[in-house]
Amino acid sequence: MVEEEAKSLAMELSEKGGVENNGFVQNEAFDDEETDTGGQEEIPKPCTVAVEAAAMEEQVLKPYAGMPKEVLLKFSSQARYRVTREILFWLIIAAAVMLVSATIAIIVLSPKCLDWWQASPIYQIYPRSFKDSNMDGNGDLKGIQEKLDHITYLNIKNIWITSFFKSPITDLGYGAEDFYDIDPMFGSMSDFEELLAAIHDRGLKVIMDLIPNHTSDKHQWFQLSRNRTGKFTDYYIWQDCMQATGLVAPPNNWVSVFGNSSWQFDDVRKQCYLHQFGKEQPDLNFRSFAVQQEIHDIIKFWLGKGIDGFSFSAVKFLLEATHLRDEPQVNKSLSPVIITDYSQLYHDYTTTQVGMHDIIRSFRQTMNQFSTEPGRYRFMGSDADEKEDIEATMMYYGTPFIQEADFPLNFNLINMKNLSGRSVFEAVNLWMKNMPTGKWPNWVVGSPNAARISSRIGKEYVNVMNMLLLTLPGTPVTYYGEEIGMENIASENVSEEHINSDPVVVTFPEKSPMQWNGKINAGFTDGNSSWLPVNSDYQSVNVETQMTWSNSTLNLYRALTLLRNDELPIQRGWMCYIWNDSNVFVYVRELDGLDRVFMMVLNFGQESTIDLKALVPNLPSEVIVRLSTNFSNNGKVVNTKLIKTEMGEGLVLEYKTAKPVHTMEAFQGNCFVAEKACYSSAFNLLYTHC
Repeated sequence: MVEEEAKSLAMELSEKGGVENNGFVQNEAFDDEETDTGGQEEIPKPCTVAVEAAAMEEQVLKPYAGMPKEVLLKFSSQARYRVTREILFWLIIAAAVMLVSATIAIIVLSPKCLDWWQASPIYQIYPRSFKDSNMDGNGDLKGIQEKLDHITYLNIKNIWITSFFKSPITDLGYGAEDFYDIDPMFGSMSDFEELLAAIHDRGLKVIMDLIPNHTSDKHQWFQLSRNRTGKFTDYYIWQDCMQATGLVAPPNNWVSVFGNSSWQFDDVRKQCYLHQFGKEQPDLNFRSFAVQQEIHDIIKFWLGKGIDGFSFSAVKFLLEATHLRDEPQVNKSLSPVIITDYSQLYHDYTTTQVGMHDIIRSFRQTMNQFSTEPGRYRFMGSDADEKEDIEATMMYYGTPFIQEADFPLNFNLINMKNLSGRSVFEAVNLWMKNMPTGKWPNWVVGSPNAARISSRIGKEYVNVMNMLLLTLPGTPVTYYGEEIGMENIASENVSEEHINSDPVVVTFPEKSPMQWNGKINAGFTDGNSSWLPVNSDYQSVNVETQMTWSNSTLNLYRALTLLRNDELPIQRGWMCYIWNDSNVFVYVRELDGLDRVFMMVLNFGQESTIDLKALVPNLPSEVIVRLSTNFSNNGKVVNTKLIKTEMGEGLVLEYKTAKPVHTMEAFQGNCFVAEKACYSSAFNLLYTHC
C-alpha cells in the first residue's frame, strides 16, 4: 500500500516538473529477493526533489570554453545572443556605409589638386649659357645636370630648357637641322637621357622648346624639297618669282620678322621660298598633312623619351593665306617699295589664320595620349604674344569643350612701355579680366628674347618684381639669372675676338653666361673663355656670394618661393586689387575659410606713404611684415594708417580677419580666383562648395 502511494506521488511530482533522484534507488531484483523484512530497518524508497526548471537549465546549460558546435548553436538561437549579434551586425554595416559616403563626399567636394605645372614656378634655362662642363666655352646638358641642386635650392620643381636640337650655330638653335638629335655643342642623346633621369630622380619635371613653324635650310627635308623629291616637294612654301627678264620679284609685299622680304630665291629649285624669320629658316607648309604628321611624330618621340611637356613657339605663324595678297600698310602714305620693317604692315595674312588653332589642338590630342598614366600629365604651353590683341591670345587656352594649351605665355609684364604702380596693375588686370573662367594664369618677367629686369627697368626694382612674380596667382616663370639680379652685358664688354668668332653675340646681351661665383669666368667654365663674356659685375652678383648675404636677391627669391609653397592663399586663393597709383600696387591674397590674409604693397615708383586702413574696411590697425625686400623689416608690426615704402621696396603684410576682402561688396569687381577652394579648419582639408 505504501509502495503504491510512493509511486503515485513520484508520478505526480514528475508531471509537475520535478526531477527524480535515482541516486539511492535499489533495483527491482534486489526487492524481489527480500523475504524477511520484519526484523530489519525499512530500506529508503525512491524519492523525487522538486526543482525550478529555469534554475536547472541555468545550472546545466551555462556556456563554457571549448563547448562543442551543437551546444554553441543551441545558445546562438537564444534571444539575448541573437539580438546582440544583430545589433553589432547593423552597426558595422552602418559604419561602413558612413565611411564610404564620407569618402565619396570628400572626393566630390574636394577641389582638384594643383598639377605640377601649377604648383611650382618654372625655371627657364638657355643651355648654351648655363654651365660648361667640358671647357669649350659653351654651356651643355652635362652642365645643367651638374647644377640641378641649384634648382632645388630655389624651391623650384620645374625646368624649361630652350631648344637644343641639332642646328646651325648661325641662328642660335631656333631652326632645327634634325629634330631627332642633340646638337653636338650640347652633348649627345645619352647625355640627355642621363640628364632626364637625374631630373626625375630629384622629383623635378622638364619642359622642352619646340618650334614647329620652320626648320633650318640645312634640314634634310629642305634639301629634298628644293630638289622636288617625292612627298617632300611640298614640305615648304614655294612660289614662282622669276620674271621673264631673269630678275627675281617677290610674290607679294610680305616682310619677315627680322626685316626685308619674306621671300628668298633658291638657285636649285628656281623658285622663292617663304621665311617669316631668317632666310636660313624656311617655313614649313602646314597645309600639307604629311608635314603635320611629321611634327606629331617628333612630339611622340620626345614624349616617349620621358619629357614632361612642350612649349610650342612661333605657332601663330603656322599658316599663311593661300591667296598671297599684299598685307595692308600701317602708313598708307608710304611708298610700297620702301616697306622693309615688320612693324610697317598689318599681318592679316601671315599670322593667326583660320585652321591654325585646329593644328595646335591636334598637338594637344597627341600629348594627351601620353597623359593617361597617373601623375604623368604632359604640360603644353604656347608662345602666343599677340601683344595688342588680348582676345587672340586667350584663344590659345582653347574652348570649354576643346582643350588647347594649358596656358599661352604671358609677356604683359615684359611688354610694359613704362614702369609704375599703375602700369603694373594694368598689365596684371589685362590678363586676369580676359582669361577664360576656370583657366590658369602665368607670368613671365624674363626671356632669352628680352632685356633682363635690371637692364629693362632698373636694378633697384629687381627684388620687388620678383616679389610680384611669386605672389600673383598662377605659375611664375623665371629666366635663369633673374634670381640673383643679373644684367645684360654691355656692348663695350664684348671683345673683338667674340665678335669675330660669332657676330650675333652683340645682338643677345641677355644670354650672357650664368654667374656662379667670383672666380674667373664667374664659374661658368674652367676653360680659357666663354662663348659670350660674363658681365663685369660677376664678383658681387653671383650665386656663391649671395648665398652668404642675408639680404641678397637670391635669399629673398628663396624666401618668396618658400612662402608660395607653404601658404594656401598665395598658392591658389583669391586675388583682390586694393589700390594702385603712379608709385604703388596693392593687392591681397586670401582663401575662403581661412582667416589669415596676405597683403602685398609693392613700390614701382618713388617713395610713397599710403593709408590702408582707409581703403579696406575692418582692416586691423596693426599688421605684421611677413616678408620685405629689406630683410631687417621682417617680423615688424606696422600701423596700417601709415604704410611707407621706399623706391623699389616690397612688403608682404600678414593679418587675420573674419571679413575677407573678396566678400566685400566694394571690391566685387576687383577679385579673381582661378582654382577656387575653401578651407575647413575642423577637418583640415579643402573643399569646393563654399
